[in-house]
Amino acid sequence: MLCSLTRHTKAFVVILFVLPAFAFSQQKNLDYFIEQGIQNSPLIKESNNAVFLNRIDSLRILAAYRPQVNGVSNNYYAPVIHGYGYDEIITNIRNFNEQISATKTFVGKRNLQIQFNGIQLLNDSISIAGKITEQDLRRTITAAYVAAYGSWRQLKFNNEIYNLLSSEDTILKKLTQASVYRQTDYLTFLVTLQQQHLTKTEAKQQYQNDYATLNYLCGLVDTSFTPLDSPHIELQQLPDYNNSIFYKKFTTDSLLLKNASQQIALAYKPKLSVTADAGYVSSLTFTPYKNFGLSAAVNLTIPIYDGNQRRLQYQRLNILEQTRVSNKDFYTNQYHQQVAQLSQQLQTTNQIISETNEQLKYVHTLIDANRKLLITGDVRIADYIIAISNFLNSENTITQNVIKQFQIITQINYWNKQ
Repeated sequence: MLCSLTRHTKAFVVILFVLPAFAFSQQKNLDYFIEQGIQNSPLIKESNNAVFLNRIDSLRILAAYRPQVNGVSNNYYAPVIHGYGYDEIITNIRNFNEQISATKTFVGKRNLQIQFNGIQLLNDSISIAGKITEQDLRRTITAAYVAAYGSWRQLKFNNEIYNLLSSEDTILKKLTQASVYRQTDYLTFLVTLQQQHLTKTEAKQQYQNDYATLNYLCGLVDTSFTPLDSPHIELQQLPDYNNSIFYKKFTTDSLLLKNASQQIALAYKPKLSVTADAGYVSSLTFTPYKNFGLSAAVNLTIPIYDGNQRRLQYQRLNILEQTRVSNKDFYTNQYHQQVAQLSQQLQTTNQIISETNEQLKYVHTLIDANRKLLITGDVRIADYIIAISNFLNSENTITQNVIKQFQIITQINYWNKQ
Protein backbone atom coordinates (compact mmCIF):
# COMPACT_ATOMS: atom_id res chain seq x y z
CA MET A 1 0.00 0.00 0.00
CA LEU A 2 2.90 2.35 0.83
CA CYS A 3 4.47 1.84 -2.61
CA SER A 4 1.16 2.51 -4.24
CA LEU A 5 0.72 5.75 -2.28
CA THR A 6 4.27 6.82 -3.07
CA ARG A 7 3.69 6.29 -6.79
CA HIS A 8 0.63 8.53 -6.57
CA THR A 9 2.33 11.27 -4.52
CA LYS A 10 3.25 13.35 -7.54
CA ALA A 11 -0.24 12.97 -8.95
CA PHE A 12 -1.57 14.15 -5.59
CA VAL A 13 0.48 17.33 -5.72
CA VAL A 14 -0.43 18.38 -9.26
CA ILE A 15 -4.01 17.24 -8.56
CA LEU A 16 -4.97 14.94 -11.35
CA PHE A 17 -8.65 15.65 -11.72
CA VAL A 18 -10.54 12.42 -11.24
CA LEU A 19 -14.27 12.22 -11.67
CA PRO A 20 -16.35 12.58 -8.53
CA ALA A 21 -18.72 9.99 -7.28
CA PHE A 22 -21.66 11.05 -9.44
CA ALA A 23 -22.26 10.57 -13.14
CA PHE A 24 -21.47 13.17 -15.80
CA SER A 25 -22.40 13.64 -19.41
CA GLN A 26 -20.05 14.66 -22.20
CA GLN A 27 -17.65 17.49 -21.37
CA LYS A 28 -18.62 20.98 -22.55
CA ASN A 29 -16.46 24.07 -23.00
CA LEU A 30 -16.89 27.83 -22.84
CA ASP A 31 -17.47 28.24 -26.59
CA TYR A 32 -20.42 25.85 -26.43
CA PHE A 33 -22.20 27.86 -23.73
CA ILE A 34 -21.50 31.23 -25.42
CA GLU A 35 -22.85 29.89 -28.72
CA GLN A 36 -26.00 28.57 -27.03
CA GLY A 37 -26.48 31.80 -25.08
CA ILE A 38 -26.24 33.98 -28.19
CA GLN A 39 -28.49 31.64 -30.16
CA ASN A 40 -31.18 31.67 -27.46
CA SER A 41 -30.98 35.34 -26.46
CA PRO A 42 -34.27 37.18 -27.14
CA LEU A 43 -32.48 40.55 -26.97
CA ILE A 44 -30.14 39.66 -29.83
CA LYS A 45 -33.02 38.27 -31.88
CA GLU A 46 -34.96 41.48 -31.26
CA SER A 47 -31.96 43.56 -32.37
CA ASN A 48 -31.58 41.57 -35.59
CA ASN A 49 -35.29 41.88 -36.33
CA ALA A 50 -35.16 45.65 -35.73
CA VAL A 51 -32.57 45.98 -38.52
CA PHE A 52 -34.87 44.09 -40.90
CA LEU A 53 -37.78 46.32 -39.90
CA ASN A 54 -35.76 49.44 -40.72
CA ARG A 55 -34.92 48.05 -44.14
CA ILE A 56 -38.64 47.69 -44.73
CA ASP A 57 -39.13 51.30 -43.61
CA SER A 58 -36.60 52.50 -46.20
CA LEU A 59 -38.61 50.72 -48.88
CA ARG A 60 -41.78 52.34 -47.54
CA ILE A 61 -40.21 55.78 -48.00
CA LEU A 62 -39.68 55.05 -51.68
CA ALA A 63 -43.19 53.66 -52.00
CA ALA A 64 -44.71 56.76 -50.38
CA TYR A 65 -43.29 59.04 -53.09
CA ARG A 66 -44.55 56.95 -55.95
CA PRO A 67 -47.99 57.77 -57.43
CA GLN A 68 -50.72 56.90 -54.95
CA VAL A 69 -53.79 55.56 -56.75
CA ASN A 70 -57.16 55.20 -55.01
CA GLY A 71 -60.67 54.31 -56.04
CA VAL A 72 -63.20 56.82 -54.71
CA SER A 73 -66.95 56.28 -54.48
CA ASN A 74 -69.14 59.01 -52.94
CA ASN A 75 -72.90 58.67 -53.35
CA TYR A 76 -75.31 61.25 -51.97
CA TYR A 77 -79.10 61.58 -52.05
CA ALA A 78 -81.19 64.25 -50.27
CA PRO A 79 -84.87 63.92 -51.29
CA VAL A 80 -87.42 66.74 -51.11
CA ILE A 81 -90.81 65.37 -50.01
CA HIS A 82 -93.89 67.56 -50.38
CA GLY A 83 -91.68 70.63 -50.46
CA TYR A 84 -89.76 69.62 -47.29
CA GLY A 85 -86.05 68.85 -47.48
CA TYR A 86 -82.60 70.38 -48.07
CA ASP A 87 -82.45 73.24 -50.52
CA GLU A 88 -82.02 71.50 -53.82
CA ILE A 89 -80.03 74.44 -55.19
CA ILE A 90 -77.34 73.53 -52.66
CA THR A 91 -77.64 69.76 -52.69
CA ASN A 92 -78.76 69.10 -56.25
CA ILE A 93 -80.82 66.44 -54.47
CA ARG A 94 -78.41 63.73 -55.56
CA ASN A 95 -74.70 63.40 -56.32
CA PHE A 96 -72.85 60.31 -57.49
CA ASN A 97 -69.03 60.22 -57.72
CA GLU A 98 -67.21 57.14 -59.04
CA GLN A 99 -63.57 58.07 -59.61
CA ILE A 100 -60.02 56.84 -59.72
CA SER A 101 -57.64 59.37 -58.15
CA ALA A 102 -53.84 59.55 -58.47
CA THR A 103 -51.54 61.77 -56.37
CA LYS A 104 -47.82 62.34 -56.82
CA THR A 105 -45.63 64.29 -54.38
CA PHE A 106 -42.41 65.68 -55.82
CA VAL A 107 -39.29 65.64 -53.66
CA GLY A 108 -35.66 66.29 -54.50
CA LYS A 109 -32.88 63.72 -54.40
CA ARG A 110 -31.38 65.49 -51.38
CA ASN A 111 -34.62 65.03 -49.45
CA LEU A 112 -34.70 61.31 -50.19
CA GLN A 113 -31.00 60.91 -49.45
CA ILE A 114 -31.35 62.53 -46.03
CA GLN A 115 -34.24 60.24 -45.17
CA PHE A 116 -32.31 57.16 -46.36
CA ASN A 117 -29.27 58.32 -44.40
CA GLY A 118 -31.48 58.51 -41.31
CA ILE A 119 -32.64 54.93 -41.84
CA GLN A 120 -29.07 53.74 -42.39
CA LEU A 121 -27.80 55.55 -39.29
CA LEU A 122 -30.63 54.04 -37.27
CA ASN A 123 -29.61 50.61 -38.58
CA ASP A 124 -26.02 51.33 -37.58
CA SER A 125 -27.17 52.39 -34.11
CA ILE A 126 -29.24 49.23 -33.69
CA SER A 127 -26.38 47.08 -34.99
CA ILE A 128 -23.95 48.69 -32.54
CA ALA A 129 -26.40 48.22 -29.68
CA GLY A 130 -26.79 44.58 -30.71
CA LYS A 131 -23.02 44.06 -30.71
CA ILE A 132 -22.75 45.64 -27.26
CA THR A 133 -25.60 43.42 -26.05
CA GLU A 134 -23.77 40.38 -27.43
CA GLN A 135 -20.56 41.53 -25.76
CA ASP A 136 -22.42 41.95 -22.46
CA LEU A 137 -23.87 38.46 -22.84
CA ARG A 138 -20.44 36.99 -23.61
CA ARG A 139 -19.02 38.60 -20.49
CA THR A 140 -21.91 37.43 -18.31
CA ILE A 141 -21.77 33.84 -19.60
CA THR A 142 -17.99 33.76 -19.34
CA ALA A 143 -18.14 34.98 -15.73
CA ALA A 144 -20.73 32.30 -14.92
CA TYR A 145 -18.63 29.65 -16.68
CA VAL A 146 -15.51 30.72 -14.78
CA ALA A 147 -17.41 30.50 -11.48
CA ALA A 148 -18.73 27.03 -12.39
CA TYR A 149 -15.27 25.94 -13.51
CA GLY A 150 -13.84 27.12 -10.19
CA SER A 151 -16.46 25.05 -8.35
CA TRP A 152 -15.69 22.08 -10.60
CA ARG A 153 -11.97 22.42 -9.90
CA GLN A 154 -12.61 22.64 -6.15
CA LEU A 155 -14.86 19.58 -6.35
CA LYS A 156 -12.26 17.49 -8.16
CA PHE A 157 -9.55 18.60 -5.78
CA ASN A 158 -11.59 17.88 -2.66
CA ASN A 159 -12.61 14.52 -4.08
CA GLU A 160 -8.94 13.69 -4.67
CA ILE A 161 -8.02 14.72 -1.13
CA TYR A 162 -10.84 12.65 0.33
CA ASN A 163 -9.80 9.56 -1.65
CA LEU A 164 -6.21 9.96 -0.51
CA LEU A 165 -7.18 10.41 3.14
CA SER A 166 -9.45 7.39 2.86
CA SER A 167 -6.44 5.35 1.73
CA GLU A 168 -4.43 6.70 4.67
CA ASP A 169 -7.26 5.74 7.00
CA THR A 170 -6.79 2.05 6.18
CA ILE A 171 -3.11 2.22 7.09
CA LEU A 172 -3.55 4.31 10.23
CA LYS A 173 -6.28 2.04 11.54
CA LYS A 174 -3.93 -0.92 11.35
CA LEU A 175 -1.09 1.04 12.93
CA THR A 176 -3.40 2.18 15.74
CA GLN A 177 -4.48 -1.40 16.34
CA ALA A 178 -0.78 -2.29 16.52
CA SER A 179 -0.32 0.45 19.16
CA VAL A 180 1.99 2.45 16.91
CA TYR A 181 -0.37 5.42 17.33
CA ARG A 182 -2.65 6.28 20.20
CA GLN A 183 -6.38 5.93 19.80
CA THR A 184 -6.84 9.69 20.30
CA ASP A 185 -4.41 10.43 17.44
CA TYR A 186 -6.37 8.18 15.13
CA LEU A 187 -9.65 9.80 16.19
CA THR A 188 -8.15 13.20 15.35
CA PHE A 189 -7.36 11.93 11.87
CA LEU A 190 -10.83 10.40 11.57
CA VAL A 191 -12.43 13.77 12.37
CA THR A 192 -10.32 15.35 9.63
CA LEU A 193 -11.48 12.67 7.20
CA GLN A 194 -15.13 13.33 8.08
CA GLN A 195 -14.63 17.07 7.68
CA GLN A 196 -13.14 16.47 4.26
CA HIS A 197 -16.16 14.35 3.31
CA LEU A 198 -18.43 17.23 4.31
CA THR A 199 -16.27 19.68 2.34
CA LYS A 200 -16.51 17.42 -0.71
CA THR A 201 -20.32 17.30 -0.38
CA GLU A 202 -20.55 21.07 -0.08
CA ALA A 203 -18.28 21.48 -3.11
CA LYS A 204 -20.56 19.19 -5.11
CA GLN A 205 -23.61 21.24 -4.15
CA GLN A 206 -21.85 24.50 -5.04
CA TYR A 207 -20.85 23.12 -8.42
CA GLN A 208 -24.41 21.99 -9.15
CA ASN A 209 -25.74 25.45 -8.27
CA ASP A 210 -23.15 27.27 -10.41
CA TYR A 211 -23.70 24.89 -13.31
CA ALA A 212 -27.48 25.40 -13.11
CA THR A 213 -26.95 29.18 -13.13
CA LEU A 214 -24.79 28.83 -16.25
CA ASN A 215 -27.53 26.84 -18.02
CA TYR A 216 -30.12 29.42 -16.96
CA LEU A 217 -28.15 32.32 -18.44
CA CYS A 218 -27.72 30.41 -21.71
CA GLY A 219 -31.40 29.52 -21.95
CA LEU A 220 -30.67 25.80 -21.64
CA VAL A 221 -33.00 23.30 -19.99
CA ASP A 222 -30.58 20.67 -18.73
CA THR A 223 -30.39 18.98 -15.33
CA SER A 224 -27.30 16.91 -16.08
CA PHE A 225 -23.84 17.93 -14.92
CA THR A 226 -20.80 17.69 -17.16
CA PRO A 227 -17.09 18.14 -16.53
CA LEU A 228 -15.97 21.64 -17.47
CA ASP A 229 -12.83 22.29 -19.46
CA SER A 230 -10.56 25.19 -18.57
CA PRO A 231 -11.90 28.46 -20.05
CA HIS A 232 -8.57 29.00 -21.85
CA ILE A 233 -9.12 32.75 -21.69
CA GLU A 234 -6.16 34.73 -23.01
CA LEU A 235 -5.54 38.43 -22.63
CA GLN A 236 -6.27 40.16 -25.95
CA GLN A 237 -4.77 43.32 -27.35
CA LEU A 238 -7.21 46.15 -26.89
CA PRO A 239 -7.86 48.43 -29.89
CA ASP A 240 -7.64 52.18 -29.65
CA TYR A 241 -10.75 53.28 -27.77
CA ASN A 242 -11.76 55.57 -30.65
CA ASN A 243 -12.01 52.46 -32.85
CA SER A 244 -14.01 50.39 -30.38
CA ILE A 245 -17.70 49.66 -30.72
CA PHE A 246 -18.35 51.61 -27.51
CA TYR A 247 -16.95 54.85 -28.96
CA LYS A 248 -18.70 54.25 -32.30
CA LYS A 249 -21.99 54.33 -30.42
CA PHE A 250 -21.44 57.98 -29.49
CA THR A 251 -20.26 58.82 -33.03
CA THR A 252 -23.39 57.28 -34.54
CA ASP A 253 -25.60 59.10 -32.04
CA SER A 254 -23.99 62.38 -33.13
CA LEU A 255 -24.70 61.63 -36.81
CA LEU A 256 -28.29 60.73 -35.95
CA LEU A 257 -28.79 64.10 -34.28
CA LYS A 258 -27.33 65.91 -37.30
CA ASN A 259 -29.61 63.93 -39.58
CA ALA A 260 -32.61 64.82 -37.42
CA SER A 261 -31.65 68.50 -37.76
CA GLN A 262 -31.49 68.14 -41.56
CA GLN A 263 -34.92 66.50 -41.62
CA ILE A 264 -36.38 69.37 -39.59
CA ALA A 265 -35.00 71.84 -42.14
CA LEU A 266 -36.47 69.82 -45.03
CA ALA A 267 -39.88 69.70 -43.36
CA TYR A 268 -40.10 73.49 -43.80
CA LYS A 269 -39.26 73.52 -47.50
CA PRO A 270 -42.08 74.19 -50.03
CA LYS A 271 -43.83 71.02 -51.17
CA LEU A 272 -45.29 70.40 -54.59
CA SER A 273 -47.81 67.69 -55.44
CA VAL A 274 -49.98 66.86 -58.44
CA THR A 275 -53.40 65.25 -58.30
CA ALA A 276 -55.40 63.81 -61.16
CA ASP A 277 -58.64 61.89 -61.27
CA ALA A 278 -60.99 60.37 -63.82
CA GLY A 279 -64.42 58.82 -63.53
CA TYR A 280 -68.10 59.59 -63.30
CA VAL A 281 -69.51 62.57 -61.40
CA SER A 282 -73.19 63.34 -61.81
CA SER A 283 -76.31 64.59 -60.10
CA LEU A 284 -78.37 62.54 -62.57
CA THR A 285 -80.33 65.75 -63.38
CA PHE A 286 -79.09 66.76 -66.81
CA THR A 287 -77.64 64.39 -69.43
CA PRO A 288 -76.20 61.95 -66.85
CA TYR A 289 -74.79 59.81 -69.61
CA LYS A 290 -72.40 62.63 -70.50
CA ASN A 291 -70.97 63.09 -66.96
CA PHE A 292 -67.82 61.04 -67.52
CA GLY A 293 -64.69 63.17 -67.27
CA LEU A 294 -61.36 63.91 -65.67
CA SER A 295 -59.57 66.67 -63.71
CA ALA A 296 -56.09 67.68 -62.59
CA ALA A 297 -54.69 69.91 -59.86
CA VAL A 298 -51.34 71.27 -58.77
CA ASN A 299 -50.83 71.90 -55.04
CA LEU A 300 -48.01 74.01 -53.58
CA THR A 301 -47.52 74.24 -49.80
CA ILE A 302 -45.23 76.97 -48.41
CA PRO A 303 -44.69 76.96 -44.61
CA ILE A 304 -45.01 80.48 -43.19
CA TYR A 305 -45.53 80.23 -39.42
CA ASP A 306 -45.74 77.20 -37.14
CA GLY A 307 -45.89 78.78 -33.69
CA ASN A 308 -42.06 78.47 -33.22
CA GLN A 309 -42.19 74.69 -33.36
CA ARG A 310 -39.05 74.54 -35.52
CA ARG A 311 -37.04 76.58 -33.02
CA LEU A 312 -38.19 74.31 -30.16
CA GLN A 313 -37.20 71.21 -32.12
CA TYR A 314 -33.70 72.61 -32.66
CA GLN A 315 -33.44 73.42 -28.94
CA ARG A 316 -34.39 69.85 -28.12
CA LEU A 317 -31.64 68.52 -30.43
CA ASN A 318 -29.08 70.85 -28.80
CA ILE A 319 -29.93 69.46 -25.36
CA LEU A 320 -29.62 65.90 -26.67
CA GLU A 321 -26.22 66.74 -28.16
CA GLN A 322 -25.00 68.17 -24.85
CA THR A 323 -26.14 64.99 -23.10
CA ARG A 324 -24.33 62.87 -25.70
CA VAL A 325 -21.06 64.77 -25.26
CA SER A 326 -21.32 64.52 -21.47
CA ASN A 327 -21.93 60.76 -21.63
CA LYS A 328 -19.07 60.27 -24.11
CA ASP A 329 -16.58 62.10 -21.88
CA PHE A 330 -17.74 60.20 -18.80
CA TYR A 331 -17.53 56.74 -20.38
CA THR A 332 -14.19 57.52 -22.01
CA ASN A 333 -12.69 58.42 -18.63
CA GLN A 334 -14.36 55.38 -17.08
CA TYR A 335 -12.87 53.13 -19.76
CA HIS A 336 -9.29 54.31 -19.21
CA GLN A 337 -9.67 54.15 -15.42
CA GLN A 338 -11.14 50.65 -15.44
CA VAL A 339 -8.59 49.19 -17.86
CA ALA A 340 -5.71 50.63 -15.81
CA GLN A 341 -7.19 49.31 -12.56
CA LEU A 342 -7.84 45.84 -14.01
CA SER A 343 -4.31 45.68 -15.39
CA GLN A 344 -2.90 46.37 -11.92
CA GLN A 345 -5.15 43.71 -10.39
CA LEU A 346 -4.06 41.18 -13.02
CA GLN A 347 -0.40 41.86 -12.30
CA THR A 348 -0.93 41.35 -8.55
CA THR A 349 -2.94 38.17 -9.09
CA ASN A 350 -0.27 36.69 -11.36
CA GLN A 351 2.34 37.41 -8.69
CA ILE A 352 0.25 35.68 -5.99
CA ILE A 353 -0.19 32.60 -8.18
CA SER A 354 3.55 32.44 -8.87
CA GLU A 355 4.47 32.78 -5.18
CA THR A 356 1.87 30.23 -4.09
CA ASN A 357 3.16 27.70 -6.62
CA GLU A 358 6.64 28.12 -5.15
CA GLN A 359 5.24 27.61 -1.66
CA LEU A 360 3.40 24.52 -2.85
CA LYS A 361 6.70 22.83 -3.74
CA TYR A 362 7.84 23.04 -0.11
CA VAL A 363 4.47 21.89 1.17
CA HIS A 364 4.68 18.86 -1.11
CA THR A 365 8.16 18.03 0.13
CA LEU A 366 6.90 18.20 3.71
CA ILE A 367 3.92 15.95 2.97
CA ASP A 368 6.11 13.43 1.19
CA ALA A 369 8.51 13.31 4.15
CA ASN A 370 5.68 13.02 6.68
CA ARG A 371 4.07 10.19 4.72
CA LYS A 372 7.26 8.15 4.90
CA LEU A 373 7.59 8.80 8.64
CA LEU A 374 3.89 8.08 9.17
CA ILE A 375 4.36 4.41 8.32
CA THR A 376 7.06 3.97 10.95
CA GLY A 377 5.27 6.01 13.57
CA ASP A 378 8.03 8.64 13.67
CA VAL A 379 5.72 11.59 13.02
CA ARG A 380 2.69 12.77 14.89
CA ILE A 381 -0.64 12.49 13.13
CA ALA A 382 -1.34 16.07 14.17
CA ASP A 383 1.76 17.23 12.25
CA TYR A 384 0.66 15.26 9.21
CA ILE A 385 -2.81 16.83 9.41
CA ILE A 386 -1.21 20.29 9.62
CA ALA A 387 0.80 19.52 6.48
CA ILE A 388 -2.37 18.39 4.70
CA SER A 389 -4.13 21.56 5.87
CA ASN A 390 -1.32 23.72 4.52
CA PHE A 391 -1.55 21.90 1.22
CA LEU A 392 -5.32 22.49 1.09
CA ASN A 393 -4.87 26.17 1.86
CA SER A 394 -2.22 26.58 -0.83
CA GLU A 395 -4.30 24.82 -3.46
CA ASN A 396 -7.38 26.82 -2.52
CA THR A 397 -5.37 30.01 -2.83
CA ILE A 398 -4.17 29.00 -6.28
CA THR A 399 -7.67 28.02 -7.41
CA GLN A 400 -9.21 31.26 -6.14
CA ASN A 401 -6.55 33.37 -7.83
CA VAL A 402 -6.70 31.41 -11.08
CA ILE A 403 -10.44 32.06 -11.14
CA LYS A 404 -9.80 35.72 -10.28
CA GLN A 405 -7.24 35.84 -13.09
CA PHE A 406 -9.81 34.54 -15.59
CA GLN A 407 -12.39 37.02 -14.32
CA ILE A 408 -10.03 40.00 -14.66
CA ILE A 409 -8.99 38.97 -18.18
CA THR A 410 -12.68 38.63 -19.09
CA GLN A 411 -13.34 42.17 -17.86
CA ILE A 412 -10.40 43.54 -19.88
CA ASN A 413 -11.29 41.59 -23.03
CA TYR A 414 -14.81 43.00 -22.84
CA TRP A 415 -13.49 46.27 -24.28
CA ASN A 416 -11.85 44.71 -27.34
CA LYS A 417 -14.97 44.73 -29.55
CA GLN A 418 -14.58 46.72 -32.78
